[in-house]
Amino acid sequence: MRALTRLALLGTSVALVAGATGATAAQAADGGSGNITIDKVVVNGGKPVVVGTTNVVSAKVSVTASDDSGIKETTYIHGAGPRPNYAQIWYDDGDITCVEVSATTSTCSGILTFDPQAATGFVNNAAAATWDLSTLVSANDYNYIHRDAATTFKVQRNSKLTVNASPEPVKKGKTITVTGKLSRANWEDNLYHGYTNQPVKLQFRKKGSTTYTTVKTIKSNSTGNLKTTVTASTDGYFRYSFAGTATTPAVSAAGDFVDVQ
Repeated sequence: MRALTRLALLGTSVALVAGATGATAAQAADGGSGNITIDKVVVNGGKPVVVGTTNVVSAKVSVTASDDSGIKETTYIHGAGPRPNYAQIWYDDGDITCVEVSATTSTCSGILTFDPQAATGFVNNAAAATWDLSTLVSANDYNYIHRDAATTFKVQRNSKLTVNASPEPVKKGKTITVTGKLSRANWEDNLYHGYTNQPVKLQFRKKGSTTYTTVKTIKSNSTGNLKTTVTASTDGYFRYSFAGTATTPAVSAAGDFVDVQ
């Protein structure tokens, strides 16, 4: 592997590379020769890549290309996003696996591996962003195609949400206080910190039902904490639910049951 980011790409059968970046020797202007085409590029099944503070996260990536002579290789794939981070993987390192779909079409695929605790490169939370995935593909007749942004995908900071409704049990008509906290991964210190000033829905599911309904929407405070009150009416579950942002995925707390007597 020629380069490594702190959100590192360390996979063993990697066909592709992603990072957040400036230019490298692998990059070039969009171009090509002949009738070769890139037909489809998919990162992580089309879903954002969500990274926490500890666990390595893997995302499957595939590039499908066609040429009348057949596809020889995907030379490299490079990810680009906020500077200064980047990484790339090359075919000649043996990390790209190409499978022939037909005489003219092949799919090259592999695993992007994201490690929030890798030692180099990934310097701050700016990497939670939309990344461009560039690639260079060549055909058996030496036609080639390069796309600097063959597709885009999001990298997000993992989110957590808690809830606690009390007192339990409670008499009908009395006040229930519902507290919780919305937090998200911080890649600068590998800890979770409160996500401040975010709209969060308080939802309720009546005992015996499978559906949550929104009671009210409140905002997390300066430390990510949540607190509101409701009037006890019937047995059921309270939870907080966060819709997510561009850099942080949606999350819902597990319901907390309240026995209303």
